[in-house]
Amino acid sequence: MKLKNYFINIKSMSDEKAELISTYFKKRSYTKGTLLIQGGKTSKQSYFLDTGIIRSYIIDLNGDEVTTRFFSAPDFFNDYLSFFEQKPSQENYELITDCDIYSISFDNVQYCFHNIPEFREWGRMLLTLNYAFVNNRMIAFHKKTAQERYLDLKSLHPEIIKKVPLQHIASYLGITKYSLSRIRKKTQELP
Repeated sequence: MKLKNYFINIKSMSDEKAELISTYFKKRSYTKGTLLIQGGKTSKQSYFLDTGIIRSYIIDLNGDEVTTRFFSAPDFFNDYLSFFEQKPSQENYELITDCDIYSISFDNVQYCFHNIPEFREWGRMLLTLNYAFVNNRMIAFHKKTAQERYLDLKSLHPEIIKKVPLQHIASYLGITKYSLSRIRKKTQELP
C-alpha cells in the first residue's frame, strides 16, 4: 500500500504504526476536473494522492488562473493553512487526471497528533518538506531562468510535462504559453 509505505519512507516508523495510521484514511476515486478544495471554502480533509496529478491555483487580480503547484502521486496535499486554522482556502485544487485519493478528517488528524507520537513526528517532517519546497521555488524564481525552471520540472516530474496542459505548466513557470513553446523547442535540441 503506497500510503503505508509513504509514512515509513518519509519518517521512519514501524509497519504496525504505519498500518494503524493508515486505518484513519478513507480511499475514494475522483474524475478529472474535480475541484477538491475550493477557494473561499474551508478544507475539512487532508489528502494523500495515490494515483494521478493535481494542480493548485489562484485567481489573480486580472481574473486569470495562476498555477501555484503540482502534486503527482504518491504525495500528500492540502491547503494546510486552511485545514489547520479551519479558515477559508485562498487556492483551488483541481484534478488534472482521474485520481485515487485517501482522505483523513480534521478530527482524526487531531486525534492522531495527540495519541500517536510517530504521526506527530511524521507531520513535522511533512511540514518541513513543504516549507523547503515553497522556499526553493521562491528562490528559483529569482536565481534561475524560465528554461532552467522548466528543465528542473522536467527532470524531477516528467509525468507532469507529459500529462498537464501547457497553459498550466506555463502559468506555473511564470511565463506565457508561447515562451514555453520556444523553451520546449530549444531544449529538445539540446543533447
